[in-house]
Amino acid sequence: MFKKILIANRGEIALRIIRTCKEMGIKTVAVYSTADRESLHVRFADEAVCIGPPESSKSYLDIPSIISVAEITNSDAIHPGYGFLSENSKFSEICAKHDIKFIGPSGKMIDQMGDKATAKSTMKAAGVPVIPGSDGLIKSVKEGIKLANKIKYPIILKATAGGGGKGMRIVWKDEEFEPAWDSARQESAAAFGNDGLYLEKFVENPRHIEIQMIGDSKGNVAHLSERDCSIQRRHQKLAEETPSPFMTAELRKRMGKAAILAGTCINYEGVGTVEFLVDKNRDFYFMEMNTRIQVEHPITEEVINYDLVREQIRVAAGIKISGKNHEPQMHAIECRINAEDPYKDFRPSPGVITSLHKPGGHGVRVDTHIYQGYKIPPNYDSMIAKLITVAQTREEAINKMKRALSEFIIEGINTTIPFHKQLMRNEDFIKGNYTTKFMDTFEMQKK
Repeated sequence: MFKKILIANRGEIALRIIRTCKEMGIKTVAVYSTADRESLHVRFADEAVCIGPPESSKSYLDIPSIISVAEITNSDAIHPGYGFLSENSKFSEICAKHDIKFIGPSGKMIDQMGDKATAKSTMKAAGVPVIPGSDGLIKSVKEGIKLANKIKYPIILKATAGGGGKGMRIVWKDEEFEPAWDSARQESAAAFGNDGLYLEKFVENPRHIEIQMIGDSKGNVAHLSERDCSIQRRHQKLAEETPSPFMTAELRKRMGKAAILAGTCINYEGVGTVEFLVDKNRDFYFMEMNTRIQVEHPITEEVINYDLVREQIRVAAGIKISGKNHEPQMHAIECRINAEDPYKDFRPSPGVITSLHKPGGHGVRVDTHIYQGYKIPPNYDSMIAKLITVAQTREEAINKMKRALSEFIIEGINTTIPFHKQLMRNEDFIKGNYTTKFMDTFEMQKK
């Protein structure tokens, strides 16, 4: 087992990893930017080293600085968390060259799944259901229009190196194709340094359901059931739950088998998530694979009593997994609490937290790095907490979430707590009647 792990991340996920490391008897090293000097992950790590200014490119994305800190502190492993360098194949390879274990898949595995066009081709060859579309990148507008007519509009153009909804355009007819092509390429090049696009059939009003899986270095792969992530805004998830209210035993079996097939075909090592779009007929299609721990991993942990970060570390250390597939025994919901104003189109709201009261009680979990007096910097993602409730039934989990949200007090900034309160009272959500289009018609009621 590792003696010391450097956490190449910040905020709640860095603190989450530190907690598990402490329970496993592993020393931790935090890295931080000057904007995060007062963050809790800095306070609770065994060692902490400043690696640069607030800009991510000069701190949390600075590979040479992070490797230097790992070597200076004699860290034998690096946990990347999510975001930043967590799916950077170059970083994984550099860690290996320096005899530092990257807690995650190899650079080759990341490349196979990180490039969406390559991932789709890999999954198609493995027999995983994929959305009809291009075999690889589209080379020209003419080629794209020809294929769009073959598979029938609407279609969606996607950045091969994309994420977070950037470089994506829905096209409904030939006349819209070229303008969408030009703007998607420009956005993709600016965001990812890669303007490659591929084309897919656009699945209207789908559910976004993902399967949590884990694989070890011995060739064993297992799935840990599903999460429904359909409540999202501009392709950013707002709330998640497991099990999905849309799921059936037969569908779970088929999707779980597909996720295992996806992991097996690339000899996947570590935790990963295979994301699918599911249409109204419960036909599902591979969308992408995230080769890292997910933001919403706590709800899976709560319904199967399984520490995913602990298993990540054990797999990285060469320990074999049980190989057992898991099904949810409870129902869990997660609300992402962001420093945003839901009454003003979710405008970011950084600043100082002047008052804080976190909810508690049976079946309530809060993952956060904030505290009273903490200053939320404007430089990073706006998520500041995750509120998770778990109960025997979905109805009980929703009622528990209503109660927990009513106790969650954050003053000094605006947060998405009012949105989540309204979501938990929404009739369509309560009935489980929602798709990825839910937010298109949702309107915040007045304060």
